[in-house]
Amino acid sequence: MDDVSEVGGVTDGPRRSDHGPLAGFTVGVTAARRADELGALLQRRGATVLHAPALRIVPLADDAELMAATKGIVDQAPDVVVATTAIGFRGWVEAADGWGLGETLLERLRTVELLARGPKVKGAVRAAGLTERWSPASESMAEVLDRLLEQGVEGRRIAVQLHGEPLPGFVEALREGGAEVVGVPVYRWLPPEDLGPVDRLLDAAVSRGVDAVTFTSAPAAVSLLGRAGERGLLPELLAAFGHDVLPACVGPVTAVPLQAHGVDTVQPERFRLGPLVQLLCQELPARARALPVAGHRLEIRGHAVLVDGELRTVPPAGMSLLRALARRPGWVVPRAELLRALPGTGRDEHAVETAMARLRTSLGAPKLIQTVVKRGYRLALDPATDAKYTTD
Repeated sequence: MDDVSEVGGVTDGPRRSDHGPLAGFTVGVTAARRADELGALLQRRGATVLHAPALRIVPLADDAELMAATKGIVDQAPDVVVATTAIGFRGWVEAADGWGLGETLLERLRTVELLARGPKVKGAVRAAGLTERWSPASESMAEVLDRLLEQGVEGRRIAVQLHGEPLPGFVEALREGGAEVVGVPVYRWLPPEDLGPVDRLLDAAVSRGVDAVTFTSAPAAVSLLGRAGERGLLPELLAAFGHDVLPACVGPVTAVPLQAHGVDTVQPERFRLGPLVQLLCQELPARARALPVAGHRLEIRGHAVLVDGELRTVPPAGMSLLRALARRPGWVVPRAELLRALPGTGRDEHAVETAMARLRTSLGAPKLIQTVVKRGYRLALDPATDAKYTTD
């Protein structure tokens, strides 16, 4: 899991300065921890947030596995302890305090070679009154592993603070080098007790009802993919991630389960929530289609449209029609084809007329869409660009 630091509607027709860069977009949030913070960051930039925690965290005070691991370290001090996350290390010490083992654990940790993965973890170690032996500036577990292997691990007992997943590559490399590895399972993940929100997010993703899904931990990605497999939706989910729904990960470790399924992800340069949101602020507007229509600039977003920079919310049926028209801007799209694009399975073409009337009202510029008598509708693409778009 990458160590991270650092929900709402849209009103109809606000002024250009009133909407943020993510206005009109819907973003799925799979995080269990710090989901409120991530949701608030997205909302402040105009996004609508669909929160679906893909996992839950076992409370530390109730975690028998963590208590057993802690007692094992107290009874037999390891040679090396690797602290991997700041919040995990703090939680471990606090849980030990609750079990009456806090001071004893700290005394044990003062006698071992304590390695801290990066500056944040080093800060947590020092806040506990300890001093790390070494810490990489890169926050890289690979660099920690290289140091241990260079020193030699044969016959050494190494405790590794886990953070939601077993770090198989790291642990296996140590064991292959001859080390005895003791896992300290801080923040173990389990499936959510209520799968309803996860199922709603999956349904929204495969139907393109969200524009992006964020992942802040590898276990969350594993859990969402696993649930999609249980429901027989994995191929559809992977197809959505491949074309229309942007999978955004806080860092490379988080992205591994998705990449194993051939999914390309976007990641910020700094593995934090703030940069992750800023990345979405760049990526999603860049993916939105902008067209010159009837003397206006029309930008089609997830559930809204910008008309000359002014945000206009559009009902779902209207968005379906608009996307169908925008696939072939300037061309006449027959009513029968537009009817198939509408949500539901109705057969009455009057539904197209009703939805089209509402769409025109929502856009606030009726001339953007032209009615072609007895044929259908078309986007009134500006003549200067008509040839460019209608020959695709």
